[in-house]
Amino acid sequence: MDERKRIAGEKAAEWVRDGMVLGLGTGSTTYFALRAIGDLVDKGYDLVGVPTSRSTEELAREFDIPLTTLDEVGEIDLTIDGADEVDPDKRLIKGMGGALLREKIVASASREEIIVVDDSKLVDLLGTVSKLPVEVIPFGHANTRKMIESLGCVAELRGGRSPFITDNGNLIYDCRFDGIDRPSDLEAELNIIPGVIENGLFLKLATRIIIAREGGVETRE
Repeated sequence: MDERKRIAGEKAAEWVRDGMVLGLGTGSTTYFALRAIGDLVDKGYDLVGVPTSRSTEELAREFDIPLTTLDEVGEIDLTIDGADEVDPDKRLIKGMGGALLREKIVASASREEIIVVDDSKLVDLLGTVSKLPVEVIPFGHANTRKMIESLGCVAELRGGRSPFITDNGNLIYDCRFDGIDRPSDLEAELNIIPGVIENGLFLKLATRIIIAREGGVETRE
């Protein structure tokens, strides 16, 4: 599996051009893309990255990738990131790594987003394999959970009695749906719940999917 991730991550780096502002995703697959980007910097590429998490920031510094902020650059040329589910329409579930809010902000500011996955992440219907992460503020989060569950899911606080805290100081509820038939509608319904900061549905954001399979790499434009 790591070998597939390595091949896919290095493939994604082939779209990196000298002078680009890059969005740097979070997760085990994007690790290999970051390493390949670091190699390009070593070769003399003038690149700068916007990390989507503190863990990615640490990796970028390890690979000597110069960093900036979204406020400083305003727009991103290319983001390389992973996903937890990908459907045939390039719609995604993301956030099992806990960075969904920053990932969506960066994706929304990107001209292009390449998603790197292995073939185990491919689904016909979103929500059939992965839970849907929803980031919420700590205040009144139990009440927020009730409103989330009214949409037809079972929501579990990530970390339980020792809750996982995001880089933004928030909590995450992992929501088990019996498939998500209308992701656009669900995204809108979640986002109007008081206390919900963001959800892990990434719709109309991915421009290219790179899929690592046992027999090689597939690219979906």
